Amino acid sequence: MAMQRRFAVAHEDVFPKGAFLKGEVEAVQDFQADKRPDGSRPQQRDKDTGLLLWQVVVLDADEEAGKKDTAVTVKIAAPHQPVPPENKTPFPWTPIEFVGLTALPYVDDNGTRPRLAWSYKADDVCEPGKADVPTSARPDAGKAA
Repeated sequence: MAMQRRFAVAHEDVFPKGAFLKGEVEAVQDFQADKRPDGSRPQQRDKDTGLLLWQVVVLDADEEAGKKDTAVTVKIAAPHQPVPPENKTPFPWTPIEFVGLTALPYVDDNGTRPRLAWSYKADDVCEPGKADVPTSARPDAGKAA
């Protein structure tokens, strides 16, 4: 059996000390498509599912993460804009957990030396500890922005 290009990973394997949302959920623009009459770009769709692509920047709380890996962009394929959980901390970053997280390794050759890098995609975002709860039972599930 061949190894798939993109494969499932557990949230805690990628973010062992937790992940914290920095900023808002944003639409991923499709730079391959023509601009609209107003000059804006359409939203990119996931190549596998056809769902709209959204992205979030998260801070990796692992102290062993390299300086290029402390802020990570994760794309979310969803029919509508995902709503992150409420921030119940006194800090500006919201603790989150990803549902259906997958990883795709690639070679980042933008610097002086090529390095192994990862592209992450998820099905949803939720409060830490709620990813194993069925989507319909989560209080934050199904809410559109």
